[in-house]
Amino acid sequence: MQENPPFPCPNFTYVKDINNSLNKYVGTWQGNLNGKNYEFKFIKKENVGKDIKDDRLIGRLRITDSNGNIIYNSFAEADDDKTHFFGTNFQPDLKAYIVYFHGPSIGCAEYGDVYLRIQPTTPDQMTIIMIPDNDTTIEGKCPINFQPTIPYEQLIHLVKQ
Repeated sequence: MQENPPFPCPNFTYVKDINNSLNKYVGTWQGNLNGKNYEFKFIKKENVGKDIKDDRLIGRLRITDSNGNIIYNSFAEADDDKTHFFGTNFQPDLKAYIVYFHGPSIGCAEYGDVYLRIQPTTPDQMTIIMIPDNDTTIEGKCPINFQPTIPYEQLIHLVKQ
């Protein structure tokens, strides 16, 4: 190990959103896919975490069918840790922000990264895509008719409300 590496990492305890890059994602976003209505709500939390603190987005999600029946709803969850929907970082090119999502299905491996992307020319429109963290969708007993809460590898187009 080098004593003086060419690009030493600074010692830090807080990753702050000094450019307010997260702010464009904050708010309520709606869209639909395959007959389901998706409503995402993102808030910005500052100085959160344990050893290294950071600024991040916390997500809430409500999904309804075409008749308005609720399929999934985390809007009423008061504890941000229990939404299982939190920001991790930007992609290296800074074009998308990555949030981690863990769905409610017991026995199904329903977790992974959700990429949020907003084009600079259309700040009131966002696309999301979920990439699962696994090669298979089953870790135990999973219903035959299992559908992930956020569809895998499908773009959902959202409009800011």
